[in-house]
Amino acid sequence: MALYHFHVGQIGRAGGQSAIASAAYRAGEELYSEYYGETSDYTRKGGIMYTEIFLPPNAPPEYHDRQTLWNAVEETEKHKKAQLAYSFDIALQNELSPEENIALAKQFVQDHLVSKGMIADLAVHEPDKPGEGIPNPHFHVMTTMRPLNPDGSWGSKQRREYILDENGNRQKDENGNYIFNAVHTTDWRTPETLINWREAWCNMVNDAFERKGLSVRIDHRSFEKQGIDQIPTVHEGPQVRKMEARGIHTEKGDKNRWIRATNKLLAALKEKVHSIQSWITEQKAKWTQTKEESMPVTPIDWIRLYYKQQEKKAGSIDSEKALKEMAFCVRLLEKNNIQTMDDLEKLTHRISSQANDILAESREIDSQIQKLDSMIQLGEIVKETKPVIDQMNAIHWKISREKFRAKNQDKIDQYQMTKRTLKEKYGVTKITLTAWKQKKSQILQKKNEFLERHKQLRAKTNQLIMIQYRIEEAERTAHKDRDQQKQIVRNRKRDRQER
Repeated sequence: MALYHFHVGQIGRAGGQSAIASAAYRAGEELYSEYYGETSDYTRKGGIMYTEIFLPPNAPPEYHDRQTLWNAVEETEKHKKAQLAYSFDIALQNELSPEENIALAKQFVQDHLVSKGMIADLAVHEPDKPGEGIPNPHFHVMTTMRPLNPDGSWGSKQRREYILDENGNRQKDENGNYIFNAVHTTDWRTPETLINWREAWCNMVNDAFERKGLSVRIDHRSFEKQGIDQIPTVHEGPQVRKMEARGIHTEKGDKNRWIRATNKLLAALKEKVHSIQSWITEQKAKWTQTKEESMPVTPIDWIRLYYKQQEKKAGSIDSEKALKEMAFCVRLLEKNNIQTMDDLEKLTHRISSQANDILAESREIDSQIQKLDSMIQLGEIVKETKPVIDQMNAIHWKISREKFRAKNQDKIDQYQMTKRTLKEKYGVTKITLTAWKQKKSQILQKKNEFLERHKQLRAKTNQLIMIQYRIEEAERTAHKDRDQQKQIVRNRKRDRQER
C-alpha cells in the first residue's frame, strides 16, 4: 500500500542534539565531535542502504567528508541553544524497487534542496526486521541551515530590517533602541517552501508509479499543515494509529486532537484579523482620496450615522435592542481609545500579537511536554530494568555473576544506555518519576487557560467585525443617498430647462 510521510524538523542543541551524533546515526558511521569532544559510533546499526553528501557548486569540496562537514557546522554555531540542521524524514514506497527508491531520493535532494544552495546529507534506510510486518523503507536528509557565500564561507541565517518612520528614519522604542524585524536570508523555512517540497515529492512518486503502470497514488494534501507555523503534532506511529482506529483513545492521539483543534482556532482567528486589517487599509486609502465634507471622518461618527440611517429607514429607533447595540459599539470604540482608523488598525495588531503569544506559549508547553514524555518513558525503562541490576550486584561469586550477566545482557545494556541518555540529553542523574508526572499534569492544565484567552480574543475580533459591518453599511447608504440627491438635483435642472 502506497503511503505518504514527509516530515521536516530541526536538529538543535536546545533539544540536547548534536549534528555529529545525528549524522553518525543516520549514516551508520563512527564520527568524532570536536565541539563535545566525544565519538558517536553507529557502525553496528543495520538497515543502511545508501549514503551520499551533495554539495552546491560554491561549497568547499572537503565537505564531502561527513565528519568535516558537520564539525564545521558545529563550529560555526556558537550559541548553546543553536539550531544546527534541518532534518527530513520521508517515506519510500514498497511498490518501487530499492534502486528506484534510491534514484528518486537522490533526484529529490538534488533538484529541490541542493539547487536552493543547501548542503544535503542523504541516508536511505530499510530496517532489516523479517517477520515484523510491512517493510518500512525511508530516507533521512540532514541539510545545512546557513546559506553559503559565493566564496564558500558560511553566510547569515537572518538580517535586520529596520522599521522606518514617514521620513525614512529608523524608529526607536521607549528604551531608545532601534526597532527592527529579523528577516530570514533564505526561504527555506517558509510554509510555502515546505508545501512546494511536499507537493514536489508527491508528484515525483506518482510519476514513478505511472511509469511502472501502477494505479496506486499518494496525496500530500492530507498532511498539508505539517511544518506550517503552528503547533507541531507528534508522530503517532503504527501501534497508536491501530489503537485509535479501534476507538481506543491514546495519550498521543488526545494530544494531537488538542493541537489540531488549537491550530484550527488560531488560524480562523488570524484569518478574521487579517480580513479586518485589509478592510482598514482599503478604507484609509479610500477616505484619503475622497474627502467629502458631508461624510464622517471617525469610526464613531460612522457608527452614529449608521443608526441614524436605520432610524430613517424604520421611522423609529426606540427599540431597546438598537439603542443598546449603538451604545455598545460606541463604548467599545471609546474603551479602546479608537478615534481614527489608525487606532482601529493598532487594535487589530494587538489582537494579532496576542494570538501569536498564545501560539508561542503553546509551542513552549508542547516542547516541555515532549521533553517530560521522553524523560518519563526513559525513567520507566530504568525502573523496569533496575531490579536486574540489583540482582546482579547482589551476586558475589564471579562465575555466577558472569552467568547472570550473560543471561540478562539485553536488560543490563538497556539500563545503562537509558541512564546515559538521561544524563547526557537531560542532565538527569536522579530518577523522579512522580515529580515528572506531577509537573506534566500542571503544564497540561495551562491548556485550558489558552482556550479561555483565545475565547476572549475571538469575542473581541467578532466585535470588530460587527463594527466593520456597521461602517460598511453606513458608507453604502450614505453614498446611495448622495447619488439619489444628485439625481434629484439633475432632474430638477432638466425640468427647468424643458420649461
